[in-house]
Amino acid sequence: MLAITCPGQGSQSPGFLNPWLELPGVADRLHWLSAVAGIDLAAHGTTSDEETIKDTAIAQPLIVAAGLLSLLALFEHPADGFRVVGAGAGHSVGEITAASAAGVISAEQAMVLVRERGRGMAAAAQATPTGMSAVLGGDPDEVLATIARHGLTPANINGAGQVVAAGTIEQLAALAEAPPAKARVMPLKVAGAFHTEHMSPAVAEMGRLARAVSTHDARVPLVSNVDGAVIHSGREVLSRIVSQVSNPVRWDLCMETLKDLGVTGVIEIPPAGALTGLAKRGLKGVEVLALKTPDDLEAAHRMVREHGSARSASQPTWRLVTAPAKGTVEVGSAGPGAAVTPGDVVARISSLRDTLEVRAHHGGTVVEWLVEDGDPVSPGQPLLRLHPEGSIA
Repeated sequence: MLAITCPGQGSQSPGFLNPWLELPGVADRLHWLSAVAGIDLAAHGTTSDEETIKDTAIAQPLIVAAGLLSLLALFEHPADGFRVVGAGAGHSVGEITAASAAGVISAEQAMVLVRERGRGMAAAAQATPTGMSAVLGGDPDEVLATIARHGLTPANINGAGQVVAAGTIEQLAALAEAPPAKARVMPLKVAGAFHTEHMSPAVAEMGRLARAVSTHDARVPLVSNVDGAVIHSGREVLSRIVSQVSNPVRWDLCMETLKDLGVTGVIEIPPAGALTGLAKRGLKGVEVLALKTPDDLEAAHRMVREHGSARSASQPTWRLVTAPAKGTVEVGSAGPGAAVTPGDVVARISSLRDTLEVRAHHGGTVVEWLVEDGDPVSPGQPLLRLHPEGSIA
């Protein structure tokens, strides 16, 4: 069985997108995702320095976009991945990448959510100087006890002898001065104490946004950071992503689940490396690959052939039509029960600069409009829900 893993913040490095932009179509796709996120992801993935891409509001959209772009290079069509991938898992913000890859949310919805997640967490991080440090090695019980003694939170329990402590800068400095026996402490390139109570202010806004997002059930089983459970419900996937902002990541349990599922191969998508290292230590006997550059695609395609399990890709219950840009929506004449064919113009988005036609990329029957005529909309916002079977009975 093949699993795809999606890395979290701290995995990015200056210029890591340069080789990917040489692939046909990738630069255009990144330009689109940049427009949705309102961030110049191409510049940040190629020329921005380490300090710039450490900014949470930049790092998180950059990581999600990189993962989605690499998956399009690995699988020419999403259905190819749905048929052969046995499980998906994302670490922290990587859960948004995984949710989009599994068809729970669209790429555009993912970019809007991660943009607001990054902004909210960056704002929360500025309230109090906080950070995170990896604790490597040592006795697991003693490591957790030492972290607690310093008033820190074990924000990431990654398995394979790695726990990430999070809290104030002063608390982290004290941990570095008095670490657990036979363990070393390594500061991480993140801007705040993620997955702790320090991030609580970001949860409320994320929850509000998530309530407005229509989801599909996952077409690939997703392993949750909360407890390592396999989740299929799209609504539950999104709910867990929201709550995880201020709660610990149990990557150790995710790896245990991958082992229990019978995973034989793991491909980590860009910016790859950290999860591959954990898998090498925690999933003995499993072939792992860090998909860092297009040069690794040949090996990745071989792993797909050797570890992928052919299965039918279940059809989604709903399809969404989303806003291509910011503006005011003019709802079309197709009401609930009306048939829509691929390419039909179903709405228009007007801004101060121009008016864009919104076309349905898939045929089906209109189930409901998610906006009203004259509503302001954002890029990637769901406008219309379609039933792909042509009936809502």
